[in-house]
Amino acid sequence: MKEINIIGMGMSEKTLTSEALELIKKADILIGAKRLINEFSHLNKPSFNAYLSDDILEIIEKEDRERIAILVSGDVGFYSAAEKLTDTLKNYDPNLIAGISSVSYFFAKCRLPWKDANLISCHGIDTNIVSSVGRNRFTFALTGKNVPELQKELDKFGFGDLKVWVGENLGSEEESIQETIISDLSGKEFSSLTVLIIENPDFDSRIRTGIPDEEFIRGKVPMTKSEVRSVCLSKLSLSPNDIAYDIGCGTGSVTIEMAFSAYDGKVYAFDKNEEAIGLLEKNCEKFHLDNVEAICGLAPECLEGLPVPDVAFIGGSSGNMDEIVSYLYGINSNMRFVITAVTLENVMAGLNSLKNVGISGDIVQVAVSKGKAIADLHMLIAQNPIFIISGSGQDE
Repeated sequence: MKEINIIGMGMSEKTLTSEALELIKKADILIGAKRLINEFSHLNKPSFNAYLSDDILEIIEKEDRERIAILVSGDVGFYSAAEKLTDTLKNYDPNLIAGISSVSYFFAKCRLPWKDANLISCHGIDTNIVSSVGRNRFTFALTGKNVPELQKELDKFGFGDLKVWVGENLGSEEESIQETIISDLSGKEFSSLTVLIIENPDFDSRIRTGIPDEEFIRGKVPMTKSEVRSVCLSKLSLSPNDIAYDIGCGTGSVTIEMAFSAYDGKVYAFDKNEEAIGLLEKNCEKFHLDNVEAICGLAPECLEGLPVPDVAFIGGSSGNMDEIVSYLYGINSNMRFVITAVTLENVMAGLNSLKNVGISGDIVQVAVSKGKAIADLHMLIAQNPIFIISGSGQDE
């Protein structure tokens, strides 16, 4: 069988490991992107400019050579082409040779520790960079030529004064490293091979539930109160990567707490009231959450064409409960539902809608009374009782 080595090149030939260099010297042919194979033109080996997995497979099948070295940038385990290549070439049982990643290289150049850093890619990927910066002391980001867009996003959410290290063309003759602040990146152009380290000394990694009501920007739009939110979030049981819907989001208090829990996912919030959408967007900025998309419209029509949710919170249905539940169950029969209601009629509507799709809803009533000081005494002021209905297709 042919010997195939997928080799992490690190930043350039000068960051290549001795193991990798030895395998390249022994290889019969080299395959990789042009800028990588050009590093070894002095070896005068047959070389093929290819980086797509299927093209590389075709070359390997056509070439009657025993030792093949496939060159990939950085390390084979960090946002590398090696992942897909390993699957495409699985019949050849390829070897993976570790390289020096841009992460370890750049942190070392900046004399910073990276053991607790959050590593993300903003290179053609929809990534929650604001949430990452808010939750971590250090965020390392792979970028393309989109640094100005990332700067605008971070500035918008209040992170313009944070320190940032910018590395361009690492390991090459054109290497450039600068230390500045986020807002100073505005209006500048950067290489397509640019990485960032952003430091947030005031990071907050808490997953917040039951946020005090007074922390939210309020208007005349209804808001789910703190204690009720806590129960709803426990019933939703969100995972970090979940896609979640908040239908009838109002001020967005539940949306905000869902976004804290699904910090690597996305929350889509819907309301027919434009004022509600405006309040939600202001609250997202206040709490530094970029993993929320606010949509003004009436469900279920406004839900069409969006990513399939894992969970849905329905705080308001405008009389369309049955249609909303039916639509959501139709696109994901395993999803989790949480529905709130203040009237008996809406309780029955929620229960019947779940029953119509084969889910036996669990129902809880939450009645909260809060203490209020009256001179030297305290009395309890009752809030309206709330019914919380929950159920999942997985439970049936």
